[in-house]
Amino acid sequence: MANGSVGVGGFLFADEELSEISGLKRGLDFVEVMCGCTSHRYGDAVGRLRVFSSGHLEIDCDCTPGCQEVKLSPAAFEKHSGRETARKWKSNVWVIVAGEKVSLSKTPLLKYYNQTSKSTNGSHKGLCHRDEFIRCAVCNKERRFRLRNKEECRIYHDALADQKWSCSCVPADKISCDADEERASRKVLRGCSRSPSCKGCTSCVCFGCEVCRFAECSCQICIDFTRNAET
Repeated sequence: MANGSVGVGGFLFADEELSEISGLKRGLDFVEVMCGCTSHRYGDAVGRLRVFSSGHLEIDCDCTPGCQEVKLSPAAFEKHSGRETARKWKSNVWVIVAGEKVSLSKTPLLKYYNQTSKSTNGSHKGLCHRDEFIRCAVCNKERRFRLRNKEECRIYHDALADQKWSCSCVPADKISCDADEERASRKVLRGCSRSPSCKGCTSCVCFGCEVCRFAECSCQICIDFTRNAET
């Protein structure tokens, strides 16, 4: 592994590439930095950007104390910040480099994201799973399920199979029937890495993969996937 780098599947950042970026933390297969987006009306919205070994990007927002917007795509974070000229997240989302705000497009942080985008070229390689919604059987409000990893996919998978699923099935500190349902304008943001308002493209629609299907599950859809994968 190169000096000072994080390496999984060739994902490498040298010390000198990130040394002056504020809030740097290193994980097993990602790096995390402080980021933000500026609205002329609302000011700076700050957050924590994670760059994963796959090239996937996600942001946990800290725009206000207690903000619960996590694992946003950069485009969704840009829109959440109130940025007036949205849809240019590579230029509008910034990090602090040597004390100055610098657009993501001018940093090394997009190197692997751009490589992944070019290599996929519309195929199912690097596929992400967009957010899904399930309606609570008690309060009748739709609740968002983020599907960024196998654990989150399993939670959604089991909830979808439960016809009596309700907000009470989620830890009380995360959601309850008393919480407001998301606004319709927020619901259109489904976590697609290419377009925040995507209605279903080849990047975020999956009909079964090792992330969202489970060999130990007894439902027919998982059984069929497992059998097909073995043949």
